[in-house]
Amino acid sequence: MAKQAPGIVVRHHRACPSRDGGACAKPCTPTYQAWVWSKRDGKKVKKSFPTPAAAKVWRADALSALNRGTLRASVPTTLREAWDAWLTAAEDGVIRNRAGETYKPSVLRSYAASMRLYVLDDLGARKLSDISADDLQALADRLVAKGLNPSTVRNTFMPLRALYRRSRRQVPVNPTAGLELPAVTGRRDRIASREEAASFLGCLPEEQQALWATALYAGLRLGELQALRDEDVDLAGGVIRVRQSWDKVVGPVPPKSRSGSRNVPIPSALRGYLAAHRLRRPTAGGLFFGNGSGAFNDDTARARAAKAAKDAHIAAIGFHECRHTYASFMIAAGANAKALSTYMGHSSITITLDRYGHLMPGNETAAAALLDAYLAAPEATAVSPAHH
Repeated sequence: MAKQAPGIVVRHHRACPSRDGGACAKPCTPTYQAWVWSKRDGKKVKKSFPTPAAAKVWRADALSALNRGTLRASVPTTLREAWDAWLTAAEDGVIRNRAGETYKPSVLRSYAASMRLYVLDDLGARKLSDISADDLQALADRLVAKGLNPSTVRNTFMPLRALYRRSRRQVPVNPTAGLELPAVTGRRDRIASREEAASFLGCLPEEQQALWATALYAGLRLGELQALRDEDVDLAGGVIRVRQSWDKVVGPVPPKSRSGSRNVPIPSALRGYLAAHRLRRPTAGGLFFGNGSGAFNDDTARARAAKAAKDAHIAAIGFHECRHTYASFMIAAGANAKALSTYMGHSSITITLDRYGHLMPGNETAAAALLDAYLAAPEATAVSPAHH
């Protein structure tokens, strides 16, 4: 090897005569290796090019990137090694999500499955720092070509985003940023009418009615229904206190987010179902809808409800559809977005508006009617602007 220019080394084929002091000749086609020194990493960052001009351009860009902190020397850790370490730390509660909360066990199981099924066999042996945005885009394109559901493709990159977010000191430029992923265009979940909800509850056996009524008239998530304790149902105070959720593997877990811990008002339409269910329970304490310390089986509950609905020649309502139906009832009843967000346990009112804004009043006709009503109101009842 001989120096071509500062920071650039010309590399010849092993059989090249130049290695013995002669002139470069076939079969040698020299390449030009440019390098810069990363003081932060204590090692060289190197890359080879077919021409000295290309090597010079890369070296100038690399020096600027080092100064900006967007270039690091290659890290020997592989993607598989980094993922295993990340998953262990997340399971131990050391690594947390963006909200600063521990990851739910079900989320980590989903992440691990996505990495195992779609990522690690393909990229696991590659160095974490060597995987580029082009590599990940190519992976996404292959998954789409295989016919995977768009939501599956998008979910595959969620653990990768979490991993690279945590590894930003080793990999300053996140390769998961700016990926072109397929859009999820699924239809909205069905929302039942008041009449459909009443008919559905009426067709169920008495011992099942309280569970589904709580889903419809309090909007609890499935895991929250499974984890609901006897003491959480405060009929005297008129609230259901949501304090935990249920994981099918580990049992009781904290709610989905900090906002998931909340008090949900008990409407009159629900109170009777809850009171009757409490009277039917053999002993007080334990899980309200389960057997002592064991949660009810959601698949069994769905199957029984579906059979009852079929026998009554009506459409069954799923647990998630019950939650959406509750939101629509609250909006129709006049609940504001902030109250609805609280009762639904959303971490942000933005989530509530994104999911249910289309149900809220506020189209052009409604807005004009509200303004007309204000302008036509007697001056004594109209709200006047403050005088300064």
